[in-house]
Amino acid sequence: MVRRDKSNYIIQSVAHALDVLEEFRDETDELGVTELSKKLKLHKNNVFRILATLQSRNYIEQNRSNDNYRLGIKCLELGQTFIRQRGLLKQARPILQELAETTGETSYISILRGNEVIYLDAVETSSTVRVVSRVGLHMPIHATAAGKALVCYESDEELRKRFTGDLPRFAKATRTDVEGLVKEVALIRELGYATDLEEFEEGLRCIGAPVRDYTRKVVGAISVSGPAHRLNDEAIAKTVGPELDRAGKALSARLGFRE
Repeated sequence: MVRRDKSNYIIQSVAHALDVLEEFRDETDELGVTELSKKLKLHKNNVFRILATLQSRNYIEQNRSNDNYRLGIKCLELGQTFIRQRGLLKQARPILQELAETTGETSYISILRGNEVIYLDAVETSSTVRVVSRVGLHMPIHATAAGKALVCYESDEELRKRFTGDLPRFAKATRTDVEGLVKEVALIRELGYATDLEEFEEGLRCIGAPVRDYTRKVVGAISVSGPAHRLNDEAIAKTVGPELDRAGKALSARLGFRE
């Protein structure tokens, strides 16, 4: 039996739909119908119909304030499944569980997308006082421990390119100057962990550590978050910070990283 080239089986409309989805990559956040039409050299009506179909299945969502489109929650769900099957979430789960037990706080695994942190999974603390889960949320790099951990191995020049102008303020303690952030990130590499000392939300503190794989790249961040009265300076310095450093290195080792 002669095997036919699989290119003979390609459905053009499906290929175009995938082309549309793949335009929302790298730093791209939102795109309009006209912009997509020009990029893909497709008629605007075809692009609109593809977007409408993808939107009906939650792969694309529309920003009602400007009519542009962005990736939908279904893409995150598929991404979570891929990561879970390929390693990061699967390897992180037992470490998250151990971290939640040893620190008494909710633990998270997150990744970087553009200038946002995306929280993929969590293990909640058994404590009666706990923070609202961040799973599925997109959060800023500069105001979160996970975010700062995710970029801690970028050079000063790379950080300055990533952040331009004053950084948005979310709470009184939010660091809004780029140079201050660059200096803080340099210290994270020495300590082994990053902190969010009520920088995103007053009364809430977080500690995070980078996770690296066999390529030596940072592929995620492991973190814990809890109320400020429990995660005080002494607790962070003596127990929680070192515990995050250990957990980050343990997960990195599971992913093939070697010092």
